[in-house]
Amino acid sequence: MQVDYQQLNGIALAYLGDAVYEPFIRQHLIEIGFTKPTKLHHHATHYVSAKAQAALIALMQADDVLTPVETDVFKRGRNAKSHTSAKHTDVLTYRISTGFEAVFGYLQLTQQTERIAELANWCIQQVDEGRISSVK
Repeated sequence: MQVDYQQLNGIALAYLGDAVYEPFIRQHLIEIGFTKPTKLHHHATHYVSAKAQAALIALMQADDVLTPVETDVFKRGRNAKSHTSAKHTDVLTYRISTGFEAVFGYLQLTQQTERIAELANWCIQQVDEGRISSVK
C-alpha cells in the first residue's frame, strides 16, 4: 500500500513525530549526566512539553529554519482537528505543538533522517542556550 505523505492528516503525522523527537531528548539528557527517572522526566519537559515545542517552533519561524514544505506540514498539524484536549496548557499552544510534532512525523515518513537529526539538535541547542524561557 502506497501512502501519500502530503495528504496524511496532521494528527497522524504528530503521533509519529512525537515518537521520533523524544529519543533525541532522552539520549541528550543521559549524555549530559541525568540518570534518575524523576530528574530525566523533569528535565525532559523543558524540551518536549507543548509549551516548549510551541516556543521552539516560534524560534524556527523567527530564524527561518523550516523549509517551505516543512512550514506547510507544520500548518497542517497545527490546524488539524484533534479529539483530545490539552492536559497542561491552552488549546492554541497544544495545537502549535501538534504542528511541531507533525514536522518530525513527516520527515520520518519521507526518510529524511539527516534533517530530523539537524532539527532535533537545533532544538536541543536552543533550549540549552536558554533561548526559550523555562517551561513545563
